[in-house]
Formats: sequence, structure tokens, C-alpha cells
Amino acid sequence: MPDPPRIPGDMSVAKLRQLVRVARMYHERGLRQTRIAELLGLTQAGVSRMLRTAAALGVVRTVVVAPAGIHSDLEDAVAERYRLAEVVVVDGDDLVDDPPSLMRALGGAAAGFLETAFRAGEVIGVSTWSETLLAAVDAMRPGVRRPAAARVVQLMGGVGDAHSQVQATRLTARLAELTGATPLFVRAPGLVGSAGARLSLLGDASVREVGQAWQELTSVLVGVGSLEPSPLLRLSGNAVAEEELVGLRGLGAVGDICQRFFDEHGVHVDAGLGERTVGVSVDQLRAVPRRIAVAGGPRKYQAVRAAVRGRWITALVTDTSIARRLLDEPGTTEEGTPAP
Repeated sequence: MPDPPRIPGDMSVAKLRQLVRVARMYHERGLRQTRIAELLGLTQAGVSRMLRTAAALGVVRTVVVAPAGIHSDLEDAVAERYRLAEVVVVDGDDLVDDPPSLMRALGGAAAGFLETAFRAGEVIGVSTWSETLLAAVDAMRPGVRRPAAARVVQLMGGVGDAHSQVQATRLTARLAELTGATPLFVRAPGLVGSAGARLSLLGDASVREVGQAWQELTSVLVGVGSLEPSPLLRLSGNAVAEEELVGLRGLGAVGDICQRFFDEHGVHVDAGLGERTVGVSVDQLRAVPRRIAVAGGPRKYQAVRAAVRGRWITALVTDTSIARRLLDEPGTTEEGTPAP
């Protein structure tokens, strides 16, 4: 049996995961270094250095040897099955009954992924009411050299309960600080009482500036919500009312991204909420080239499955349980929906 790879103690899990991904793409999938660089947003010189490091550490021999905790096979299988550009899977088998610990694990994995996710000049959108994204941004290391983004933009209204609003604002501000970007906040509630109120807010100069930025997004970082709102969203005062949830259930809704709801096949359902939501529209969201979602845990499975089926996202950070369940699903069509 071959010796395990010799991994330096100061090498981060994120760097190790990327090293293994590059090695697999080059040695097992036969991709050229230039193509790998293009797909992962790296330079060819960076890809070449990683391949040399993988060989020096013993990650690459006659086959790629993934260290413990790096689920490359599972990540590649989910990515291929659902036509995702990138998948990161974190160990979650022992955390199913411990949601706070699972959230922190997902946040840590997402933080590592985000260290190298963005390019210079990006306009990055971020979901407001996600505790998992808060955990991810909090886990990102300050002082790490990253390409400077242009803007970090809230994707939906951030005005509500004072404590929750502070959390939502901190998420946007912190990600902007870490990426060297200018933060842009939505100074309005996420859900208002009427279509007229929404149109009035969208006409305000500060909200209009955000609306223009939504047209220019190059990447978004989002959570995937189950039909029941997260504790942070519920406390914020921006959650959908129970009577409206009944209407959404009647339409088959199972989850949402930025309060844009979809059914089990990933088909958008509205129930009249769109005209009252102050946030990025469905068309604007789906037009963003890179859409990174962070979500895990049994409660989120239906929503995550629907999001990948409906191609709402292009990259996914999740746990081992959800990843395996996604692979156990019946065959899918080319559109990502279940085969008849």
C-alpha cells in the first residue's frame, strides 16, 4: 500500500482541495494547463506550480491520491451529474444532528473556496439573510492577498429588525473589506406591503444605484432557503407571512434563493410576491455568469436538489449527505429535471 501524501502542516484545506482538483483535471481528465487555468480562474503559471507541488508532496504518482477529508470523487460526480462548474463537499456525516456545527463546517469550507474564487474588478452580489454565509465570511482570513473586486452588492433589502439588520450589513461590509471592494447596501426592506410601495422604493436614488449594480453582477454568493424561513430572516421582519407560505406550498414551492421561490424541478413560482420584493430579479440573478451557493443539512435537501435541477446555481458548497443523496436521484434529462 503506498505511503500517504506528505502534507505540510501549514497548508490550508482550501489550498489542498484546489491542488487535488488541478491534479485530477490534468492527470485523469487529460485537460491542458491552459484549459484548467481558464476553468478555475488561475494563471497557467499557477497551474504549473500546483502540478509540481502535487508531485513533490506525493499527491500525484501513477494516480491522484486525495488526502483524508477531500472528497474529490464525490465532488466531480455531483458536478458532472448536474452540470455544475465547481462543487465543494465537506464532511457532515457526524454533524447531521448538530445544525450549528454543520453550519460552521460549511462556512469554513466556503471560506476556503472563496479565498481564490473571485477575480479582479468583479461585481459580487451577496444574499443578505444567511447565517451560513455569515459563518463563511467570518471564517475568511484577513490579510490574504486577493484580486481586488470592484463592488460587493446586497441582493435584497436589508432594512428590518435592528439586530438582524446589523448582521446583514456586517455580511456585506465584511466581504467588501476582504475583497478590497466598495460595499453597496439596499437601504430598503426586503419585502414591502404592495407593488406600489416597491416601485416607489425602486425610484429612490440610492436604491436605483443598487438596481443598476444588479445588472452588472459577475458573481453571486447565495444561500439556498427551504420554504420555512431561516431564523435570521424570520427575525428580520422580511420573511414571507404564513398565509403566503400556504399559497406557495399550493404552487409546489420547496425553496428559494433571495426570496425567489421554485418548485421541486427548479421552476420559478411566484404567488404574487415578486411585485413586492425589493431585490435582484429572477432574470438578473440567472444572468450572472457565476452563481455560488452554500447550503447543507437534511432540512435543505429538497431546496438544494431543486436549485441544481433548475440550474439556479453554477457552483455548490454542501455536505457529504446531500452530495450522496443528489447522486442517488433517478436519472435526469439534459435540462436537469427528472427523466419521465
